[in-house]
Amino acid sequence: MTAVLVAGSAAAEGDVNLYSSRHYDTDERLYSDFTEQTGITVNRIEGNADELIARMQAEGANSPADVLLTVDTSRLQRAKDAGVLQSVDSDILEERIPDNLQDSDNQWFGFSQRARIIFYDKNDVTEPPMDYLSLADPKYKGMVCHRSSTNVYSQTLLASVIENHGAEAARDWAAGVVANFARDPEGGDTDQLRGLVSGQCEISIANSYYFARALRTDVDGVTAEVDRIGWIFPAQDAEGAHMNLSGGGVAAHAPNRENAVKFLEYLASDQAQVYFSAGNDEFPTVAGVPLSESVAKLGAFKADEVNLSAVAQNLPEAQKIFNEVGWK
Repeated sequence: MTAVLVAGSAAAEGDVNLYSSRHYDTDERLYSDFTEQTGITVNRIEGNADELIARMQAEGANSPADVLLTVDTSRLQRAKDAGVLQSVDSDILEERIPDNLQDSDNQWFGFSQRARIIFYDKNDVTEPPMDYLSLADPKYKGMVCHRSSTNVYSQTLLASVIENHGAEAARDWAAGVVANFARDPEGGDTDQLRGLVSGQCEISIANSYYFARALRTDVDGVTAEVDRIGWIFPAQDAEGAHMNLSGGGVAAHAPNRENAVKFLEYLASDQAQVYFSAGNDEFPTVAGVPLSESVAKLGAFKADEVNLSAVAQNLPEAQKIFNEVGWK
C-alpha cells in the first residue's frame, strides 16, 4: 500500500521516501527485496510525473522526497531543469549504467529500456519501412498511426532524430509522417497496435513492452490477432532502434540521501534488472542481464547508443517542429 508522506516531517532512520510515476504492480517485488536486503523501508507517493515534479518544487527544502522514479528521458530532463534532483557520485552506478543512459551531471540514471518499434499488418504490408525516416515516404500515405505530439515518447523520438540527423531532416520527417497519417493522432501505445488489428492503419509505432505483454498475456484487441502483426527494429544498418528510458535520481533535498543512493544502486543490481524484464517486459540497462521469455521473443537488435542527455537538450526544438508541421 502506498505510504503517505507529509512535507516537513522528520524522516525515520532506515527509510527511503520514493516519489514514483511508475504504476506497475510488478515493481512491488523491487521494493520488498530492497527492504529485505538492506532493512530500509520504502515509503511511496505515486502519481503523474509532472505533478510529482511540481510537488517537489512546491515542497522545496522541506520535501520528504529522497528519490524520484519516472518514465522517459524527457521527464527525467524536466526534473533536472526544475531543480528537484542532485548529482550523485557512485562508483556502482558509473560502472553498471552505460554513459549514454545517464545524465551528464549524474542527476539521473536509466534502469530499464523500451525499444521504439515499427509494427505493421502482415496481411497488407509487404515492404514495411525499415527505419524511422522511411515512415515519411509518400508510398505509406494514409497508412500510419502514431501518438500525439504532446506524448513524451513522440517528443523524445523526434529529439533523437534531431540529434542523429539534424533539425532540417527532422522537420522534413515530421511533416512527411503527418502527411502519411491514417487518422489524427490518438490514444496510447496499445491503441496504435489495436489500430493495426482493427484496420484503421497498416503501420504504427509503439514501445516494445506493450507488444511483449500481448505475447505474454491477453491484451484486449491485440492478442487474439497478434500473429498478423509484424515488427521491425528500425535503422539496423544505421544508428539503431530508439530506446525509451525509465530511470530516476536522488531528490535535491533528500533527508535520507545515503539510503537514496543505496536504492538507486540496488536498481542497477542484476536482481533488480531481471525484475524489470520479467515483471514488466522491459529491457535491462545493465549489459549481460538475461531477458524474460516475452522480451527475448522479439529477437536480437542493435540499439541506438546516442547520448540521451544530449537528446534531452533537443526537446524544445522537437516541440517547435511538431507545432510547425501541424502534428496534433
